Formats: sequence, C-alpha cells, structure tokens
Amino acid sequence: MKKTPASAVHLALTLALGLAAATGAHAQDFPAGKPITIVVPFAAGGPTDRVARDLAEAMRKPLDGTSIVIDNAAGAGSTIGNAKVARARPDGYTLLLTHVGMATTPVLYRKLPYDYETDFEYLGMINDVPMTVIGKPQLEAGNFKELREWIAKNPGKTNLGNAGIGSASHLCGLLLQSELKAEMTTVPYKGTAPAIADLLGGQIDLLCDQTTNTTSQIEARKVKAYGVTTLKRLGTPALKDLPTLDESGLKNFQVTIWHGLYAPKGTPAPVLRKLNDALKVALKDPDFIRKEEGLGAVVVADRRVEPAEHRKFVQQEVARFGPVIKAAGVYAD
Repeated sequence: MKKTPASAVHLALTLALGLAAATGAHAQDFPAGKPITIVVPFAAGGPTDRVARDLAEAMRKPLDGTSIVIDNAAGAGSTIGNAKVARARPDGYTLLLTHVGMATTPVLYRKLPYDYETDFEYLGMINDVPMTVIGKPQLEAGNFKELREWIAKNPGKTNLGNAGIGSASHLCGLLLQSELKAEMTTVPYKGTAPAIADLLGGQIDLLCDQTTNTTSQIEARKVKAYGVTTLKRLGTPALKDLPTLDESGLKNFQVTIWHGLYAPKGTPAPVLRKLNDALKVALKDPDFIRKEEGLGAVVVADRRVEPAEHRKFVQQEVARFGPVIKAAGVYAD
C-alpha cells in the first residue's frame, strides 16, 4: 500500500484548518453589511408575503440594521422557491420563509427537487394562522351542529370550495371531510378571491380558509360563520364570539396555517445562532405582534421557535397530513 508523504498530509491539514478558520471568521462577522434575501415561494401581496415583509422589518434591528429584501419566487405550489433556497450558497444571506407547505408538498408531489428533511437548516417557527369554516349566505344551518346535520342529509351534494390543490383551504377541507366522514364535492379555484366570490354568490356552499381571508367577510356578515379551527376561541373583536369546532362537537379538530424560517443546509452554526437570536427578538417586537394580530395570526411564543423543536413539529405535520392526502388520492405533478 502506497503511503502518502508526510508533507502532503501536513499541507492538507493546514488547508483544512485554514478553511475552517476562514469560515469561522466569516460567521463571526455575519452579516457584515451585506443584504439578506428572504425567498417567499408565493406571489407578492398574499398572506405569506405580508408575514415575510413584516418579519424582515422586525429582524433588521437585531441584525445591526442589515437590509433584508424579499424575493417572490412563486410557482408550482411553493416548490420553485423552496428549491431555489435549497440550492443557494449556505452562508446565511439567502433564507426561505414558507408555510405549512413545507410539510405537505412531500406528500402532494411525487417528485421534488429538494428534500425537506436534509436540504434545509430549520431556524424556527413564526406564527399560527387559524382557519374558519364559512358558508354561503343562503344556507339554512345556523350553527355547526345544524350544518353537520345538513351535510349528512345531502351526501355528495355539498359543494366545498378551495383555493387550489395544496392550498390552505384545500388542506383544511380534506381534514374536515375526513373528521366528519362526509362525502362532499370539492370545487378548486385559482386562488381564494374567486372562491369567496362564488361563495358570496351562492355557487358553492362552504369554504374553510384562513382568518386573513375571511375575517372581513364575517365581520360584515356577508357569510355564515360556523367555527374556528383552534382549540380556544380567538381574542380578536370580530371573531371572539365564534365557537371552536371542538366545542361544537368535532372534538380535537385543530388546523392552523403556520409559517417558518429556513436556511440552506450547511450554513455555519454561528450564523444560524445569530439568525435564530434575531428571529426570537423579532417575535417579541410589539409592532410585529400588532401587525400579525391584524392579520388574524398568533405569533409563536413556545418551544417551536427553537430549530430542533420546529423540525420535530414539521415532521409531526407530515405524519398528520400524509394519510389524509393519500386517502383523498390528491397529487400534483
């Protein structure tokens, strides 16, 4: 067996130590006045985009005033933006902010250009956005119990709208049908706006969507509101009297559309710590909390702000949504 010369081994070790030292020095200097980009895998103006822009503003101060810009890389149910960050240089200057899709795309898509478990560093969870079950104004059912009875008497005739395959409303609708053991006709739309428009017009019967999209309609009494998908009632003025589905008989029914922050795999540990520390500061910022409450969102204040706990939570969500999506036979190419 041919031996490697001692000089070559010494050179290799020197280069490795030099590279490690350079990486460590770079990490200590982070963010070094260079702009940070948060990739949002959805179009500008939507709920996730608004969360990202509010968070960017709140994280600037704990990151020494560093400029944080938003890059909307929309398309293919968030997978384009997710893949963009998975392939980005792991230096902390390119981050991903996305929602529950991090846990549902691995089931919805037969093939992905990234692995949600191995291609990202988890930085922490940001918020929970509750969902509401709303109905067209003409529905006779006055509460969730009556709605449940009405659905049972009309198997297959209830039209349940959603904002498209893989959307928050689609996932909520799948869980609702699964828990009710009810047969409904699913009506997908290209976005929430047309779905709500048809609900108001009576073309569909029901919709389960985020409070960010439904609160104004509920407050104006333009729709029938049947329940909120949290285990506790919400404290917002417009929704504080709306019962939870749990208290209305659908025990332990809980679904929220959460958002999390991620970095490419291999980002140096000191950089990850700085980013996580900045995230924690941002989540306690009164102005950020006020803006999130205005969207109907609840800022996370539990262990899920820790990278390991957020990773564990996402794995639990994959296990939770997976069987429901597979049972429905819904897949995106």
